[in-house]
Amino acid sequence: MPPDAQPITRLLQQSRNGNQAAFDELIPIVYQQLHKLAARCFRSERPGHTLRTTALVHEAYLRLADADVAYNDRVHFYAVAARVMRRILVDHAKAQRREKRGGDVEKISLEQSADVGAQAPAQLLELDEVLERLAARDRRKSEIVELLFFGGLTYDEAAATLGISPATLHRELKMAKAWLYKELAQPPRPGDGT
Repeated sequence: MPPDAQPITRLLQQSRNGNQAAFDELIPIVYQQLHKLAARCFRSERPGHTLRTTALVHEAYLRLADADVAYNDRVHFYAVAARVMRRILVDHAKAQRREKRGGDVEKISLEQSADVGAQAPAQLLELDEVLERLAARDRRKSEIVELLFFGGLTYDEAAATLGISPATLHRELKMAKAWLYKELAQPPRPGDGT
C-alpha cells in the first residue's frame, strides 16, 4: 500500500461519516494525483484547448465535494475522480459542438481514442457514445475501459475497485477492446449527431 493510502482512506472514512472538514483536508493531499489525472486527459489534446488542466481539477473538486458518494478507499476515490473528469471533458466537448453547430464527425481507432484527450470534441463525443453503448451491453467492461484509460489505474487497482481478479479484468478487457474496435470501425449510425 502506498504511503499516502492510509491517511487518504482515513480521511475518506471520516468524510463518509459526515465530517466535511475531513474532505477539505483531503484535497491538498490528493491534489497532485488529481492534477496528474487531468494532465493525462489532456496529453493528446489539440493546442489551444479552451479548458486547462488546473480548471479541470478545480471543476472536478467541486463536483466531488458535492457528490453523494461513500468512497471506500483511495483507489475508489481516484476512480470516481477519473469518471468526473471524463464527464467534464464530454460536457465541454458537447458545448463546443453546440457552439459550432455540428460538423463532420471523424472516425478514430481505439488506439487514438485511448488517448483520452481525443484531439477534437467530435472524437471525444464519439468515444463517449461508444462507451455508453458498451455500458448498456456490459457495465463492467465499460468500467474497466474507463478505469484503465481515463483513470490511469493499474490492472490490480482497477480489479480491486471492481472486486474482480486481475485475470478476469484482463480477459474482459480483451473482449471490451474487440467490441470497441468493431464499433469504432463502423460508419456513424443515423441519429448519432452526424
